[in-house]
Amino acid sequence: MARRFIVEADGGSRGNPGPAGYGAVVRDAETGETLAEVAEYIGTATNNVAEYKGLIAGLRAAYALDPEAGVQVRMDSKLVIEQMSGRWKIKHPDMRPLAAEAKAIVPPGRAAYEWIPRERNKHADRLANEAMDAGKRGERWQPKVPPGGTLAAGAPEAAAPAGDALAAPAATGAPAVGWGSADLGTPATFVLLRHGETPLTPEKRFSGSGGSDPELSDVGRHQAERVAAALAARGTIQDIVASPLRRCRETADAVARRLGLEVRVEEGLRETDFGAWEGLTFAEAKERYPDDLAAWLASTKVAPTGGGESFAAVTRRVAASRDKLIARYTGRTVLLVTHVTPIKTLVRLALGAPPESLFRMELSAASLTAVAYYADGNASVRLLNETAHLR
Repeated sequence: MARRFIVEADGGSRGNPGPAGYGAVVRDAETGETLAEVAEYIGTATNNVAEYKGLIAGLRAAYALDPEAGVQVRMDSKLVIEQMSGRWKIKHPDMRPLAAEAKAIVPPGRAAYEWIPRERNKHADRLANEAMDAGKRGERWQPKVPPGGTLAAGAPEAAAPAGDALAAPAATGAPAVGWGSADLGTPATFVLLRHGETPLTPEKRFSGSGGSDPELSDVGRHQAERVAAALAARGTIQDIVASPLRRCRETADAVARRLGLEVRVEEGLRETDFGAWEGLTFAEAKERYPDDLAAWLASTKVAPTGGGESFAAVTRRVAASRDKLIARYTGRTVLLVTHVTPIKTLVRLALGAPPESLFRMELSAASLTAVAYYADGNASVRLLNETAHLR
């Protein structure tokens, strides 16, 4: 089932028109947990423009967490709610492009709008006033990290626009860790290890979670031993978690023997199910299923032929496992032995990069990648596709 978010947004103007700003907060609809805050001083504007700007920023923040999620928007602006619901006409020329921009972020079928009294919108109102106060001082609004931090429970699909300051997730305008932010303690660091080669790897065949579950080849076993030796020399790995598929468990076992650790299996780290394409080369899949393959390459929502798994579904699964593992291994360095798509997805989400970035990363067999996750939801990509241990 798709996730559901609540977006509370507000905007204000001290003069109408006058110095203006907006604020928005994204919550998990089930738990009420705050997932993201966003606010910005926008210069001289009217109340209504600021309110629409707050709505747009809130919808973008929700979309960044999960583009498939349904959104319940709550605002104390009767004008914005009625216009976005389609019950009132948008007569003012300044409002029309803003409303169109908001509608383009989350399709109408996945967004609902609800008016709430001002006293129930205090969080967004506070953020808007903080942004205006910061603007008066000539500063940008900066998120306040609560005790223990707030961890974003989702996956960014797109970066926030320039000028927004977003508390979570990472790579969307928030102050990057290491660039003047507060000391947030030791991060949870995931060292991401792609499994060693299987007989299908050098032939570049689709090999996901719906196929033959191949074991490591002789080359793959050698690679696993080389990476195990390298990780033992570094001495930083404290825990090992692996995909349930055989090639990952074999690779993880080789490392575990060297490090004297146990391997925990995490179902969410399995590879994409490539459906009817399992075992085929890209050329063979293109020859047999040209239209299906073209559609799959064009949209993350399209699944492979024969009931496979879309990249959007993989993103939701991997993000859920990421959040669970971050909570479990706070402050620890964990080796995650997994596959190409989960590793690329974790990197993409950490960077706030668009879906097409999945096709622009190279991940060799038995390569190492690393991402650190901080208490405020920021992530820092520290390594990508390291293979020095194999040379």
